[in-house]
Amino acid sequence: MVGGDEAAFARAEPLLAAMGKKAVHCGAAGAGQAAKICNNMILGVSMIAVSEAFVLGESLGLSHQALYDVASTASGQCWALSVNCPVPGPVPGSPANRDYLPGFAAPLMAKDLGLAANAVRAGGVDAELGLRAAELYAAFAEGGGAAEDFSGIVRAIRERSGQQLADYQRNQRS
Repeated sequence: MVGGDEAAFARAEPLLAAMGKKAVHCGAAGAGQAAKICNNMILGVSMIAVSEAFVLGESLGLSHQALYDVASTASGQCWALSVNCPVPGPVPGSPANRDYLPGFAAPLMAKDLGLAANAVRAGGVDAELGLRAAELYAAFAEGGGAAEDFSGIVRAIRERSGQQLADYQRNQRS
């Protein structure tokens, strides 16, 4: 994700090719940063959705492997699921199998989503999910997730869900 004029990009392209697999010229100066925060907004929202689905699956009695086997080959397939699956087991290389040791730390996701949220507000864009993802990751990174991979947000969702389930069950008895 590179911003700058085309001539500068052409001069830098051999160096960029040595640094990574793919360099995409996104436009003028700043466009690379814009692409990065947009891409990470997609990733943050996707990871929350995947995590929520696994917590729902747990509550419905689905095994992690069964849900993964369905979602990874159906309409739920996405990078957050197939590469960084937030639960241990289905994806051997996922941080969930290493007690959420960071590949991409939660505070970095919170920072990028904060940048995206600022851009959303400044641009007057209606991006409710992006804004909510920024809030959720900020809380996660400031709390127990400060030293975890961003996929560890599944733990926070699971914890909040447990409390909500207990509250629901208590209200049903009243």
